This record gives sequence, C-alpha cells and structure tokens, in this order.
Amino acid sequence: MAEDPGGAGRKPAPGRTADAKRPTERRGAAADGRIVNLFVGQGHGFIRLGDGREVFFHRSDVAEGASFNDLAVGDRVSFELLEDAVSGARAIRVERRKSRPR
Repeated sequence: MAEDPGGAGRKPAPGRTADAKRPTERRGAAADGRIVNLFVGQGHGFIRLGDGREVFFHRSDVAEGASFNDLAVGDRVSFELLEDAVSGARAIRVERRKSRPR
C-alpha cells in the first residue's frame, strides 16, 4: 500500500477538528470558590468549591489578562470546572472575583 504524503483520508487527532490545525478549545462549567493552597514557586494551587471539594489549577489556567502572581490564599475566584476522566477535575480560566462595593 502506498504512503499518503498529504495526509488526505486520515482522521484528525483526538481534540482536533478536521478543518483546523489547532486543538478545539476546552470548555467547562461555570463555578466559583476560594483559593486554599497556592504554590507560587511550583506554579499551581487548589481551589475549594462550596461543597468542600478541592480542584487543581496551574498558572497556565489563569484567565487572559489576569496574573497568577496576583492571586493569594483566601481570594474568591471564578473559573470553568473541567472534568477530565484521565487527570481529574481542573479549574481553567481562573480569575479573582471582583469585590462588591459595601
């Protein structure tokens, strides 16, 4: 059988669409919680949800326009909760919630 140098007829890799060259954007359910652990030197932390469950996030999961270094333990944050069957739950697009005026 001849090799297909152009790649025509191949199925796209998981997480990719047939038309696009970049991966599909991951989306999760809207959620909020409070940062309970932050390991700045290692670039990750954990957020506790209202039900007591803790969810991992990495510095690369911080929302565009926000900074990982501006986050602190105790900060209320909003994010998208991504449930992954392989690696477990993860918070993506993490951003500090705006405090309400008193």
